[in-house]
Amino acid sequence: MVLDALARLTEERVDHRFKGLPPDAAGLTVGELAAQRRNLFTGGFTTPVLALSAERLEHNLAALETYAERHGLAFAPHGKTSMAPQLFQRQIERGAWGITLAVPHQARVARAYGIRRIFLANELVDAAALRWVAAEQDADPAFRFVCYVDSVRGVELMDAALTASGASRPVDVVVEVGAGEGARTGVRTEAECAAVADAVAGARTLRLVGVAGYEGEVPGADPERVRAWLRRLVALAVDFDKAGRFAGLDEIVVSAGGSAWFDAVADVFAEVPELSAPVLKLLRSGAYVSHDDGHYERLTPFNRVPREGGLEPAFRLWTQVVSRPTAEQAFTNAGKRDAAYDLDLPVAKVVRRGGAERPATGIEVTGLSDQHAWLRTSGEADLEVGDWVGLGLSHPCTSFDKWVLIPVAEADGTVVDYIRTFF
Repeated sequence: MVLDALARLTEERVDHRFKGLPPDAAGLTVGELAAQRRNLFTGGFTTPVLALSAERLEHNLAALETYAERHGLAFAPHGKTSMAPQLFQRQIERGAWGITLAVPHQARVARAYGIRRIFLANELVDAAALRWVAAEQDADPAFRFVCYVDSVRGVELMDAALTASGASRPVDVVVEVGAGEGARTGVRTEAECAAVADAVAGARTLRLVGVAGYEGEVPGADPERVRAWLRRLVALAVDFDKAGRFAGLDEIVVSAGGSAWFDAVADVFAEVPELSAPVLKLLRSGAYVSHDDGHYERLTPFNRVPREGGLEPAFRLWTQVVSRPTAEQAFTNAGKRDAAYDLDLPVAKVVRRGGAERPATGIEVTGLSDQHAWLRTSGEADLEVGDWVGLGLSHPCTSFDKWVLIPVAEADGTVVDYIRTFF
C-alpha cells in the first residue's frame, strides 16, 4: 500500500501548479521528468526555484538515525516540517518508530501514505477528527495512534466524541507536561497532571500510556533549565507508574525532543529507571531533515557535541538578479512568496554565472518584498543582471510549505527526484 501510494505521486502531471519547473516539461509525469535527469542550471528550470541537495539530505537522515541508535532512543520525527510522504518513508526506512504530527489534516496525509504509527503532539478535541481516528483504528489493528491530553475538559470532549462514534479500541494518550509559566500548552502542575490522568482512567474510550512534552518551550531555555524540566517529566512518569496508572501496558511512553535540545533529552532519558513495563523513549526532532542556514544552524545540539556528528543545510533557493540600479544595490526575483522569513532573512551563499559558481562575497540580503529580495552590495561584489544567486534559508518548516514540488539535485546539478509536499 505504501509503495503504491508513493508511486502514484510520480504519475502526477507537471503543469502550472509547480513553481520553477521547466515550461517544456508540461504534460510529462513527475516520474518521466525525473527519468530525464535534467540539470537544475541548464535543463530549463526557471527562477526562483527551490532545490534540496541529494547528498546533504541523505547525510542528515543518516545522522539522526545514528544518533538515536547510539543513545537508545526511539525516533518519531516531526512530519509538520516537510509534510512530504516521500521523506516520511525515508525516515521510516532509517529506523523511525513512526511520524509525529500536529493537526488532523497532517495525520490524514500520513495515513494516506501508509504510516502505521502516529504521535499527535497536540490535544485532539475535534469530534470529526476523533471519529476519523476511531474508524482508522477499528479498520486497521496494526495502526497505533497516540496523542496529548492536557486538561480534564479535553478528556471529557474526547471521551464523548469517541463514545458517540462507537469506537471499539481506546485511543492512547499521554499527559502533556507544560514547560513552565508563560510557555505554550501542557499541564502546569503535578496535581493537575494527576487530575487529568484520573479523568483518563474514568474514560472508557481512552488509555493512558505515558507522559510527554516539548522542552523547546522552557522559559529562558538553557542546558540547566531544560534538563531540570526533563527530569520533572521523567519523575512524573515514575510517580504515575508507582501509583499503578500504567498497569497492564506493554510499554510506557516518555517523549520529548525538538531540534534544539535533543542532546539534553538523550542525557536525561538515559537516567530513566526501570519501570513496570519497558519504556519507549521517543524523540521527535523534525527540522534535522533539511537543517538550515540560520535558526537551526545556530541552535543544533551538534554545536555542543560535535563529536556526535553534525547536520548540513540541504536547501538552496536559486533566484536571479533582475535589477542592478546602483553599485550598492541589486534585486533578485524571489521574495516572501518563495523564501522563509519568519525567523531570519535569507543569506546569499553563492553566485553562478556562465556555469561557474563562486562565494557571494560582499552580498547581503537586507529585506524581502512579495517577489523581490533586496541585496546590499559592497565593492567586493561582482554581480550582474542575469546572475543566479543561491540563497540559504532559515527555518525549514516555512521553507517546505511554500513549495509544492521540490527538485532534489546532486552536487553537479543533476535532478534525481522531486519531493511532493501537502500543506
